[in-house]
This record gives sequence, structure tokens and C-alpha cells, in this order.
Amino acid sequence: MPDLDLIKQAEQGVRDRRGRFAKGRSGNPAGRRRGCRDHVNRAARLLLANEGEALTRKAVELALAGDPAALRLCLERIVGPYRERAVEFVMPPIRNPGDLPSAMAALADAVAQGAVTPREAMQLGHVVDAYVRAVEATEFERRLRALEAADAASP
Repeated sequence: MPDLDLIKQAEQGVRDRRGRFAKGRSGNPAGRRRGCRDHVNRAARLLLANEGEALTRKAVELALAGDPAALRLCLERIVGPYRERAVEFVMPPIRNPGDLPSAMAALADAVAQGAVTPREAMQLGHVVDAYVRAVEATEFERRLRALEAADAASP
């Protein structure tokens, strides 16, 4: 026997005939109640409030004893995760595909001098390549429009 509540919800557009929520309709339109998850965090903070120094000391002791998880935790706090840096070197302007060799030579020189890492150079090479493709596409479109205009003007 079919569930009458599901049939009623399907007729109202809340659920489909199989009982799943209809596309674009939330099962909880009001959303999560404010603060319903925060009470767990608040309780944990209260329990650990006076233990921060002892916990830090223990983490350092474990790291020094060779615990890999504690070592990683300590190093991440001291050194921090790797973030990309701004690369500073002079690159010649690229106005057309013919300028690409000089730009790539400047990039190779920057790697040789240690101004950029090989990985950064590879990423910059991708940027240069995308830029050159955009220049080529723009030039192709300009030529195509000129040809179409010339074709339309000829009898």
C-alpha cells in the first residue's frame, strides 16, 4: 500500500513519486539551526582552556621523540604550509608569436640564475603559451573578418 504522506508531498512538489526530494526543493528550507554545531566546539574549548601550554609541550616532546604526526604538527605551526610566491624577473613583452623565443629565453635565464624554480618556470611557460594562443586567435579573427568583408564587397 502506498504511503499517503509521500503521495501528498509528491502532489505538492516537495518529493517525487519515489520519495526523493524534487529538484530544486530542499528538505530543510530553513537550514541548520544557528549554533547547533557550536556547542560541541564550545565544550571542547572549555575542557582545553587551561591545558594549552601542557598540550603544546607534550606535542613538542612527542615530535622530538620521533612521533611523525606530532612532528608534522609542530613543523606546520613553525614553518607553515607552502604558499606560492610572487615571481620577480624581467620578461620581454609578447605582442605576437614571434616574440615567444625571447620570452622563453628570458625564462630559461631566470631558472639558470636561480630567480625562479623550474616548477615556477613551467607554470609561467603555460601562462605565456595561453597568452600566445589568445594573440593568435585574435589575429585569426581579425584576418577572417577582413576576408569576409572583402568577400561581401566583391560583386
